[in-house]
Amino acid sequence: MKNDKNNHYRVNEQIRVREVRIVGDSGSTVVPTRQALDMAREQGVDLVEISPNAQPPVCRLIDYSKFLYQQKKRAKELKAKQVKQEVKEIRFGPQTDEHDYNFKLKHAKEFLEDGNKVRAFVFFRGRSILFKEQGEVLLLRFANDLEEYGKVEQMPALEGKKMFLYLSPKKVGVAKKSQQKMDRERKEAEAKASKEAEGEAKVTTNGGLFANAKNGADALKKLNSSSDNNK
Repeated sequence: MKNDKNNHYRVNEQIRVREVRIVGDSGSTVVPTRQALDMAREQGVDLVEISPNAQPPVCRLIDYSKFLYQQKKRAKELKAKQVKQEVKEIRFGPQTDEHDYNFKLKHAKEFLEDGNKVRAFVFFRGRSILFKEQGEVLLLRFANDLEEYGKVEQMPALEGKKMFLYLSPKKVGVAKKSQQKMDRERKEAEAKASKEAEGEAKVTTNGGLFANAKNGADALKKLNSSSDNNK
């Protein structure tokens, strides 16, 4: 086969080192390059260098056209698996009310869950630049509320009349719970267990009272019966 000088793989006579390592399904072996070329000719394939920086360089005995096809197919599959990541913007004013904040927080969670980055910023109009500290606090709160969904790439920074915060999504399925949420869940579990324990104690107590009352009635009945027999 003709050598492809435009490709970054060296093939056949382009390989000019003294010896190479041939790898295949049965393992690997180090042989002189001349011998490796003879092996390729005997099998009707090419000697393709796949790892030139190894000592000695690693080669395969394979049809070069088939090798290139496999490489292109693998690259295409990897590209198809890659999720297209977009940067979604969330805009705040320095005095955003609670309802608007929660509305935008919800959208930011959805963006991050979909694998997109989030660029949140506070826009200071006119004299509102005097409230830049308030804007920074808002963005830091925003980052804290999203810590289960995204990680901070850049802390709040003022650029002109805008203060930016950059967040990137965490890997799906491995979002780490915040300490506050873990504490809250622990307290809820303890409260539930305590309530169930109180319920069981109440049932036990009522059962005991009922049993005592029943035993007392039975004893009284026997005493009356005995008195009647003695008469």
